[in-house]
Amino acid sequence: MKILIILNDPPYGTERSYNGLRLANSLLKADETLELTVFLMADAVACAKRGQQTPDGYYNLERMLKQTVRRGSVSLCGTCLDARGLQPEEILDGCTRSTMPELTDLTLASDRVLVF
Repeated sequence: MKILIILNDPPYGTERSYNGLRLANSLLKADETLELTVFLMADAVACAKRGQQTPDGYYNLERMLKQTVRRGSVSLCGTCLDARGLQPEEILDGCTRSTMPELTDLTLASDRVLVF
């Protein structure tokens, strides 16, 4: 099965991106054959920023994305990265700059699309 999860919200301030990544990592643990892609767009591209420092006991989306990259795929909207001034060296290893045509292809190829 192919699942696409699209995240739109910033890494902190709301819990939508957090909950989307919780689900992504839970799905990857539950099904060894799953093909999962997480697509970050709008303010969610900041979830892939290196060097996030959160208080002890608080969730950290950088660490959560590292788990996702191990078995799944993480793509970032290039236009959204540019609009926020995020440079390639600021982005986590394993995350890929992407485009709207690539998101279109991912959507059409997926069995399920979940949007947070």
